[in-house]
Amino acid sequence: VHWLVESGGGLVQAGGSLRISCAASGRTFSTYVVGWFRQTPGKEREFVASVNWNVGLTFYGDSMRNRFSISSDNAKNTVYLQMNSLKPEDTAVYYCAAGRPPYFSVRHASQYDNWGQGTQVTVSS
Repeated sequence: VHWLVESGGGLVQAGGSLRISCAASGRTFSTYVVGWFRQTPGKEREFVASVNWNVGLTFYGDSMRNRFSISSDNAKNTVYLQMNSLKPEDTAVYYCAAGRPPYFSVRHASQYDNWGQGTQVTVSS
C-alpha cells in the first residue's frame, strides 16, 4: 500500500514554476529522510532533492541546486518541491520516496524503501 501520495504535477511552459507535494497518508515522516527523484523512459531514477524530516538537512542534485527548493510542513505531514525556471529537460515523472539513508547516501534510490506512485511534470518549450 502506497502511503506516499504525490500531487501537483502538470504542464508548464519553460521558465515557469510548479510546486509538487508529497503527503504521508496514515503515517508520519518522523525519523525519515524524504527524497524526490525523477525518471524519464529508459533512464535510471535521478536524485532531485532530499530533506531529513527531524533535523531539516537538505541536499540537492547538481542541476537543480539553484532552481529547486525542498521544504516540509510538520502540521500537514507533507513535503514540497518548489521548481522554478523550469526547462524542457526537467520533464519527467517525479517520485517521492522515504527511507533512512545515512547523509552520504541520500542520493541513491536504493536507500529508500518507500515510494509513491509518481506525478508527471511536463515542461513545454
